[in-house]
Parts: sequence; structure tokens; C-alpha cells
Amino acid sequence: MIAVTGATGHLGHLVVTGLLEAGVPAAEVVAIVRSPAKAADLAERGVQVRQADYSDEAALVTALQGVDRLLLVSGSEVGQRVAQHGNVLQAAKTAGVELVVYTSAPKADDTPLPLAPEHIATERLIADFGIPAVVLRNNWYLENYDQPIRQAAETGELTGSSGEGRIAAATRADFAAAAVAVLTAEQPPVGVHELGGDQAFSFAELAAAVSAEAGREVTYRALTAEEHLSSLLAAGLPEGTAQFVVGLDQSIAQGALDTGSTALSQLTGRPTTTLAEHVRAVLGAGTAA
Repeated sequence: MIAVTGATGHLGHLVVTGLLEAGVPAAEVVAIVRSPAKAADLAERGVQVRQADYSDEAALVTALQGVDRLLLVSGSEVGQRVAQHGNVLQAAKTAGVELVVYTSAPKADDTPLPLAPEHIATERLIADFGIPAVVLRNNWYLENYDQPIRQAAETGELTGSSGEGRIAAATRADFAAAAVAVLTAEQPPVGVHELGGDQAFSFAELAAAVSAEAGREVTYRALTAEEHLSSLLAAGLPEGTAQFVVGLDQSIAQGALDTGSTALSQLTGRPTTTLAEHVRAVLGAGTAA
């Protein structure tokens, strides 16, 4: 059996439905969720929906009974993730799970990304537990830029402090497909895999892609970290959130998301979604709405 944690989240839900589409019998797929009511659509398709929270090790042990392979989708509670992931890993070991697949962060062991410490700590926990594992270091989701894409199409300007840093983003569907490929592989590729889009892009190139699709000039205005912070605060973001966003852009400027890897498309057997394709989908959806 194959289990997926966070199965009602964006990525987890895509993986569960992807497993079904790949031919895995629904009865052999386990969706681990905090709220079973939110997984009603999966239950209707025959998926086993089991309730457990990352903070409840006993419930996790029960939820993982009979599971051979587990996708541990990283938790969303910053500052709590290492302890929560540790609970899942201990439960997996207790339940006899044979393979753990974990969604980590790009270059987790050598990056200025503010999110990285919890991910590399989890990677080390996995090694300590001794469970065979595939670590998928997922790059940025293209969906992270949906709002800036729409705003840039309206205003003609994209701003940020990432400089000329490049982002090897791909869609959630691309990353989900990689997880499905690993979970269903006869011989899963144990080890660490840096995953990202086939073609990295800069904010200037993102602005150009929006311009081409929107039919109007869209420019990228590069800000200093201080200017970026001030603009975010002026827009009403809480200071902690604004500092976090600026920190991410500064990490991008230092190359944190430019992995130069094609491992994602190699795992899925198809090219990743291009920037132009995603921008077209975002703005096309906005027009349809």
C-alpha cells in the first residue's frame, strides 16, 4: 500500500489522484488527513482515508498500518516541522514502512533559504531512522507567482529584490508527477534528487513572459532589499511576513533556486511546464473568469 500525508493539500491531493491515474488500485492508496470530511472526494473513489495529525504519533502509527511506501509531504507549520516530521518517521518505523519519500527544499544542505534548516534537519532525521528514502528537493511552484503575474498584467510592472537570480520553478502537477513516478517505481531511486523546471528564469524574464501574453509592456523594477521591505510594509504586510518575503528574494539573488538540474523531467519522462505555458494558463483563466 502507498500512503500520502497531507492528502487534502494542493500537492498531496494531486499525488493521490495521480496514483489512481497511474493504475494503482484505490484500495491500495491511503490518504492521511487531519479532516476526513475534506477528503470525501477521495473516499468516494475508493481511497482509504485515515485520520492523523503530524503531532499525534499514536494516530500516525495506526494510520500507517499495512503501508509499504509513504510520501511525507512536509508540514506547513514553520518552527514545528522537525518535531512533527520526527513523529511521522517514528510512526513509519514502528509500522514497518519500507520506503519514505520526503518533499524537501532545493539545495537544502547548502543554501541561504530561510526555510532550509528545517528541511535539512528532517533529511538528517530520515538518515538517523535508517528507513530507505527518496528525498525530493522540490524547487518553487510556478503557482507561487500567479498573483504577481495577474498584477503585472494589470499594472505593467513587476517588482522584487531578487536581482538577476534565476528560479527553476515548475508546477505542482510536475512535482506531483515525480512523486507518483517514485512511489510506483519497481526500484525507487533511493537518494537525494534536486528537482526543478527544465529552464530557470529571472524576474525580468517573468515580466517579459507576462508582457508577451498580456499584449502590453510589462517591466521588472529591481528593488534593493530596503526598498522592497518598505514597499511591502506600505502594502500592509505584517513586518515578519515582509521580512520573510525579502529574505526569499535575497536568497534567489544568491542563486538558491537555480539548481541546473533536469532530474524532474527525467523522473516524469516528459518536459516540465514552461514559464510561457503557465503564464498563458494564469492569464487565460483570469480572462475566462
